[in-house]
Amino acid sequence: MKNNINWNFDNTYSKLPEPFREKINPVKVKNPKLILLNESLAKDLNLDFSEISQSELSAIFTGNELPKNSNSIAQAYAGHQFGHFTMLGDGRAVLIGEHVSKNNHRYDIQFKGSGKTAFSRNGDGRAALGPMLREYLISEAMYALNIPTTRSLAVAKTGENVIRETPLEGAILTRVASSHIRVGTFQYIAARNKKGELETLFDYVVKRHYPEIENSKNKALDLLKVVLDKQIDLVVNWMRVGFIHGVMNTDNMSIAGETIDYGPCAFMDIYDPKTVFSSIDKLGRYAYCNQPVITKWNLARFAECLIPLIDKDQDTAVKLATEIIDTFEKTYEEKWLNMMRAKLGLIGSDKKDKYLILDLLTWMHQNKVDYTNTFCHLMNFKTQKDNIYEGADFSNWKKRWQERSSSHDNSKEKHKKLMRNTNPLLIPRNHIVENTLRDADQGNLEPLLNFLKILNSPYTDQKDISEYQILSSSNENYQTFCGT
Repeated sequence: MKNNINWNFDNTYSKLPEPFREKINPVKVKNPKLILLNESLAKDLNLDFSEISQSELSAIFTGNELPKNSNSIAQAYAGHQFGHFTMLGDGRAVLIGEHVSKNNHRYDIQFKGSGKTAFSRNGDGRAALGPMLREYLISEAMYALNIPTTRSLAVAKTGENVIRETPLEGAILTRVASSHIRVGTFQYIAARNKKGELETLFDYVVKRHYPEIENSKNKALDLLKVVLDKQIDLVVNWMRVGFIHGVMNTDNMSIAGETIDYGPCAFMDIYDPKTVFSSIDKLGRYAYCNQPVITKWNLARFAECLIPLIDKDQDTAVKLATEIIDTFEKTYEEKWLNMMRAKLGLIGSDKKDKYLILDLLTWMHQNKVDYTNTFCHLMNFKTQKDNIYEGADFSNWKKRWQERSSSHDNSKEKHKKLMRNTNPLLIPRNHIVENTLRDADQGNLEPLLNFLKILNSPYTDQKDISEYQILSSSNENYQTFCGT
């Protein structure tokens, strides 16, 4: 392989003790074919593929040829899946190494769908084209929405079928992340009940992600604090744009505070706090309104892992950890209120703000109104027939909002800028996602590429995007599925 791609691998996780990972290469595929390459992300990573042939690129992004100095492993982790604890691991993914960019940022480069590992259990280790394109599409949309996320560098076909309910085209996604260390990684090591291993993982995470706390008096407690803060920021961002992750198991909560694992995820159209799209979430555990609750629950599981490191006395450690976890509700509510104030362009704070916000959300819910488009309407962007906004109830609410908007030395310019920076004009509408994926499955990538281009500027008033802003009439029965 040519060396002018600028890969710069410095693999630290693979040097951790054996229980943390399995050393394994991707399983080679029969007929690799690259179909998507994220040139913008490649540029950010200081990677240059301009002199690499299509066949070489296809071999690189299916794992048939591994880059120089890569060191591929499958990571071990555990997780509470729908509340039930399970020992897991990368069952269909390998981390090929850690690429360090020219600005000294470290990124995990991972293949998803690259074959069986020791953690595959009964799985085939493979992925189908549709779910890999979905992750590429949604993760890049999330990045453009200014939400912390793993990103997608490439999708390549394997030339082999995977068997689900029917035979499907196989594919491999190249995923880029600050790291793939999860709450479940700590759970896996904690379950082994070897404090030395837990200390090794803890020290590694602090050094890699949070060096600012290396000299603090109680690093374990401070790590819990900073991860709690990051996760609250993340879920507030999800709530801001109506994103529903769909599978918030502890193995899908990144220690780096990034959105990870785009399985049965989707965006809410009509505002309903109990919205669930995942076909396997029968009881609504991961519904839109439950995402903050589950975030706290997952953080409590993280805190349990850190108990031996917080204090030698277990009772003292539990007390200290509990005090941190119990700050969740107040911190979340403050950050959520500030986010909703921003969506409404409200400068400063007023004790009546909460009621103004809740009254709007209640009206949206009762009248089955589109979440994203309501804020577009308030910014004077016409996205659909606006008859719903002409009723007395909404008009009365709007008068209260306008009165509040003009208070606290709020200028029209500040008000407008705040709203424009917070409210996307478009999101990945579920019916359009499905239509573009269906076309891609049939060999037509053009709709997907157009959609990606439009989603790249969600806060910009682009020409000819009205068709991407209209909600589907069939969304009430919309379901998403796990890729496995």
